[in-house]
Amino acid sequence: MNIVVIGIGKVGYVLLQQLSQEGHNIVAVDRNVSLLHVCQDKLDVAVVAGNGASVEVQREAGVKDADLVVAVTSSDEVNLLCCMVAHKLGCTNVVARVRNPEYDQQMHLLKSDLGLTFSVNPEKTAAYEIFHLLQFPSFLKREFFSGGKTEMAEVLIPEDSRLSGKRLDQLGDILKHRANICAVERKGKIVIPSGSFELAVGDKLTICAATREMPQLILQCGIKTRKINRVLIIGGSNIAAYLSKLLLEYSVSVAIIEESRPRCELLCELLPGASVICGNGTEQSLLLDEGIREADAVVTLTGIDEENFLVSMFANHVGVPKTITKINRLEYSDVFTGTGIDTIVSPKMLTSNQIVRHVRAMSASREGSVETLYRIVGGQAEALGFTVPEGAPFLNVPLAKLHLKPNILLASIVRGQRVIIPKGDDCMQVGDSVVVVAETQRAVANLRDIFADSEGFVK
Repeated sequence: MNIVVIGIGKVGYVLLQQLSQEGHNIVAVDRNVSLLHVCQDKLDVAVVAGNGASVEVQREAGVKDADLVVAVTSSDEVNLLCCMVAHKLGCTNVVARVRNPEYDQQMHLLKSDLGLTFSVNPEKTAAYEIFHLLQFPSFLKREFFSGGKTEMAEVLIPEDSRLSGKRLDQLGDILKHRANICAVERKGKIVIPSGSFELAVGDKLTICAATREMPQLILQCGIKTRKINRVLIIGGSNIAAYLSKLLLEYSVSVAIIEESRPRCELLCELLPGASVICGNGTEQSLLLDEGIREADAVVTLTGIDEENFLVSMFANHVGVPKTITKINRLEYSDVFTGTGIDTIVSPKMLTSNQIVRHVRAMSASREGSVETLYRIVGGQAEALGFTVPEGAPFLNVPLAKLHLKPNILLASIVRGQRVIIPKGDDCMQVGDSVVVVAETQRAVANLRDIFADSEGFVK
């Protein structure tokens, strides 16, 4: 596909990395010439220097013949103007990053006038990600598929878990065919396991099950959880505002520490049910005075990664059961493994994944194209959602007879209201919603792509 990306900031660069790895023809547009040189040196992309909202610059970038234009500059207004210009030049698929909560509320009214295919809001997306994790604190990651009927959760095997030392084919008495262990991360390496794989303490498991059954299954596995009643948020960003509103609606006590007095005043207006403290959230004395030891969860949302890491480590040190840390520079996340920082959220990665999912669906225009896409186990694998199309050669064939590519797993099948954890004698039927787990490098875009023999499908 021919794709133009306007704005090479935090989100833009990650997006360029992901799209270039998947073999698309990409043109990067930005005013900053030095950033463009970095893109040329490290990524297989063409570059155009200039104002991305300019008609002439967009013409030079080939917007008229582009399959997709993505505007992810630091300015919402510039992004929207870029999309309007691209639409006028003839590009029918345009995507904008829109961060301002006021604009976000109006997007459903303005999409057609602006020519937008859809908009992405990193802060709002990150807030929902954190909220879902706080609902079940033992989960390190949590994603939903099939209209919320199926859930995929990442958990850590603790010392006293019944899973430790067990092979997957020995877990029938625990999982009772109601869940699938889709991936295992051990010491930074990912495995899409077979039945002979033996689990160990410290493994990170990605488990797929019916959403309504996941809490009970986690308890049966010996992984304890607790209800979150009080959350302490460090940093009064837009993420904090979105998240606090969600938590307050569920009667969770929320305290926000923010250093900027004008921002504190605004948060008090937006969130009358929250406690807003004006101060430096990295100071231990302030954290202790505000009851960090009594918090059920601490969420660090400042704009500085190092501050977020340090506060999360201190929270873990004083016994806070759950910490969630927002970071921008994912390349350092492995350094903090084992330091007590259990969950990391990256708004830029969440945004990039949303756009990549859209690109996959566009590039695989046949029925059976990817509908949902989530990066799991540190981005080394993907969980993808599909709807089974009519006329597919693998319909009604027992899974045991289908020839899947290596390191690909069919994690779940949803048929109507029924969630099926597939076995060898199960099959796919028209209209089924299925979840597939594959290594990220495979870049699966269509359900047909999971099979080793695209003609015969059957062993």
